[in-house]
Amino acid sequence: MNETLALTEDGNVTGNAPDTSVPEEPSLIDWKAIWKPLAWIVGGFLIFFFLPIDSTRFSNAVIESLALAKWYAQEHVLLCLVPAFFIAGAVAVFVSQGSVMKYLGAGASKVLSYGVASVSGSVLAVCSCTVLPLFAGIWKRGAGLGPAIAFLYSGPAINVLAIILTARILGPEIGAARAVGAILFSVVIGLFMHLLFRKEEQAKAVAAIHMPVPDVERPLWQTTLLFAAMIGLLVSATWSRPEQAGGFWSAVFAVKWLLTGGFALLLGVLMVRWMQVKVYKLAIAAAAVLIPALALPQYPLIAFSIGLIAFVSLLTTTRGETESWFMASWDFSKQIMPLLLAGVLVAGLLLGRPGAEGLIPSAWISGLVGGNSLWANLFASVVGAFMYFATLTEVPILQGLIGAGMGKGPALALLLAGPALSLPNMLVIRSVLGTKKTVAFVTLVVVMATISGMIFGHFF
Repeated sequence: MNETLALTEDGNVTGNAPDTSVPEEPSLIDWKAIWKPLAWIVGGFLIFFFLPIDSTRFSNAVIESLALAKWYAQEHVLLCLVPAFFIAGAVAVFVSQGSVMKYLGAGASKVLSYGVASVSGSVLAVCSCTVLPLFAGIWKRGAGLGPAIAFLYSGPAINVLAIILTARILGPEIGAARAVGAILFSVVIGLFMHLLFRKEEQAKAVAAIHMPVPDVERPLWQTTLLFAAMIGLLVSATWSRPEQAGGFWSAVFAVKWLLTGGFALLLGVLMVRWMQVKVYKLAIAAAAVLIPALALPQYPLIAFSIGLIAFVSLLTTTRGETESWFMASWDFSKQIMPLLLAGVLVAGLLLGRPGAEGLIPSAWISGLVGGNSLWANLFASVVGAFMYFATLTEVPILQGLIGAGMGKGPALALLLAGPALSLPNMLVIRSVLGTKKTVAFVTLVVVMATISGMIFGHFF
């Protein structure tokens, strides 16, 4: 041990005495890794500790939450979401990134990209949750933010059947306003999102210029026919019963399952011709679907479910791109389904099902959307944005609210915000785009719906 000594004037010896203190040991507690799970544990404990199980409203809200989840599972998962997952997986596998960048990319012509996005979304006639896998598919393939958002909004909002139903039940003026507003919203909101995040879009456009031209394994007409079969299957399987009997829409509904089976058979034939699926496998799958369809025609969901299982079997027992198709679809399912389930449960707990109540009394809502004030339109937009509407259900709900005193301006605001957004929808969008872009998108929809409602309410 080295030590420096010195003699002072008074004869004392001074120097740097050796450090005899014991060094402090590093802490074994990593608080950064502890506080988040600890907060979840404490929060969960407090929720269950103060759980108002004796409250009738709370008990009813829990039942409504589970009932909404059950209804969603019965009406939308098999018929809507599962086919949508497979379409999204097909986009990831069969649509080249170069093609997406050409038509929907950040560097594509704005007229072309927004036109394609709005038309592509409008032909699907899906709800705010079913469109999510398709949106995630084109976004991950390189679509620009603006066109992807236009597609995301237009899918559930520009629904021809819903607009016709709105005009017939709620009046031609609100039906026309919904049609014009939804078309404008899809483009304007997409353009605003592009401007808000233009630096990222410019970087994406520059990167797209240097991308190599992809090898096209299949002609465009084959890919188009493949997607036409899948979209036809999705639309026909989810075709709803019209409010009034007779006419063209009723005729389509009467043969919806024949159309579904026809599109499914076309898809199977295309897989045999272009994806090396064996003919005998397709024959076994067709027989497995046809037998319950003929034996139990009153339960078409049984045959449809068996058809989904058979389709998965065809994908997973054939080597090559069919396996890639299944894995891409599975990746979307893992990402989206848990968030959708959580969102549906929370939406049901707070707002209940259509015609029922959750924790928030419906009388509060109907009492706050009367007249045409800024608050009434804003409140209708926010409630519509968070509430889940299945395709076409928003019309009878609004019919009841208008009968209870809701103004026409807030009614239009809810129509423009509600079908395109929901709490489950927001959770999934955040997982795809991130918090900042999701907040911007939701805010734009709510603000534009509020302004549109006020303008419409002023004239009508």
